[in-house]
Amino acid sequence: MADTLTGNVADLVTAASENVPAHLGLVDVPDGRSLSWQRVELAVGRYANTLAGLGVAPGDRVALVMSNSLQACVVLFAVLRAGAVAVPLGTDAVPREVERVLDHGGVCFAFGVPRVTDRTGGVVTALPDPVLDDTEQVDSRFSAIGGGEDLALLCYTSGTAGTPRGVMLSHRALLANAAQCAALRPAPVTPTDRVLLAVPLAHAYGLSGLWQVALAGATGVLTGRFGIDTALDACRDHRVTTLVGVPAIYQALATAGRDRLGEALATARMLTSGAAPLDPRTLALFRQETGLSIFEGYGLTETGPVLTSTLVGGFAKPGSVGRAIPGVELRLVDADGTPVAPDDSDDEPDFGDDSDTGLVAARGQNLFSGYWPDGDGGPDAEGWFRTGDVGYLDPDGDLRLVDRANDLIIVNGFNVYPHEVEQVVGELPEVAEVAAVGVPDERAGERVKLVVVPRAGVELTRERLLEHCRVNLARFKVPTVVEFAAELPHSVTGKIRRAGLRDNVQT
Repeated sequence: MADTLTGNVADLVTAASENVPAHLGLVDVPDGRSLSWQRVELAVGRYANTLAGLGVAPGDRVALVMSNSLQACVVLFAVLRAGAVAVPLGTDAVPREVERVLDHGGVCFAFGVPRVTDRTGGVVTALPDPVLDDTEQVDSRFSAIGGGEDLALLCYTSGTAGTPRGVMLSHRALLANAAQCAALRPAPVTPTDRVLLAVPLAHAYGLSGLWQVALAGATGVLTGRFGIDTALDACRDHRVTTLVGVPAIYQALATAGRDRLGEALATARMLTSGAAPLDPRTLALFRQETGLSIFEGYGLTETGPVLTSTLVGGFAKPGSVGRAIPGVELRLVDADGTPVAPDDSDDEPDFGDDSDTGLVAARGQNLFSGYWPDGDGGPDAEGWFRTGDVGYLDPDGDLRLVDRANDLIIVNGFNVYPHEVEQVVGELPEVAEVAAVGVPDERAGERVKLVVVPRAGVELTRERLLEHCRVNLARFKVPTVVEFAAELPHSVTGKIRRAGLRDNVQT
């Protein structure tokens, strides 16, 4: 793997074109267009030439509205081949978010951003659509510029701080993580797979699926904006064998029922999930409806993104995100970065046999190069990066996440992990979804607030919730604020956005 880490991510397309030129590379379901890997290579080369002709230089930041489309994929690989830095934007990003990224990232060029030239006073140049038709007599040869430690992606992520930060990912980090995932057994993506790419490609986890497809020379099936009908029809029509998903996707698909799922997933062999915790109930329901397991993984944008997978242990384990994938080291540390010893003792609740909670730290070639623009906050001198997640190792050595360290609620000096409260409340059949957050309290410092989405057609009272909590939680963990809502705010990958839930305190 070491030799490949000096290359350019766009080299994955070149290698696929050389190894399996006629093999179907990318399928755009909404557009009805598909390209072999050889034709993808030609399109990428043509557009890289176009970029150079427009003045795109190595290191320039190029913003891309990353729809799950053939056009966006070609532009992305061409930007990387030209030595520029891709700055992915979500298709649902609001103007204020877009403008902040353009300004903070020093973006010079943009693809797919509406009226970008008008909004930026001409500072940002709009890029044309790529040519996907082979009949165009345009020079398609373009040697990749840069690679290795050069910056490939600048991904903006809000994390838990609320203010987006630019995560700098090098070609080395992305290529390393693609190779690390490929080293899993069974491999998530193999050359004969047809992979449903439904996770937004504006997110590092969605892009991880694209890199794995290109590395294997497999077929990527692009769905555009996710919809249950679109996804199921795509799985059936294109005989999809692998799904790269997030919990929200599997929750939605499970509502289609056993017969329709069975027909759509008749050729499926591998289902993976990441980017947000997978509810054990969803895993059980999906297994019941389809007979298929969902293998869960864990990672962050900063880690390229995949760190762990239940594939390492060989079976889908409810509540676990598995073990470190090949080439990744994990350990639990305290707030000072000191490893948590197995026999340490503290005042925290015991979540597992002979195990202590700690901050999850990771080391590997897949880690980012720090935050834009100066690299602040990256791995330490020994290569370790503290993720900000709190977890513990169960008796099998599998990682179980407790919560984000920044989401921790401190009541009278005692730590309350939101996930623990949410698990207890989620046991009630009347609860569809729940979030626990900390809100200020003059006496206790903080108190626990619940925001609950009841299931449709059922009655759920505040007293019913609190009584269940009193029976199953220590007194300091019992919520004192309860709010009912029609829905919870989520990110594109299904993570609950907690920041806004701390407002509008009700009693």
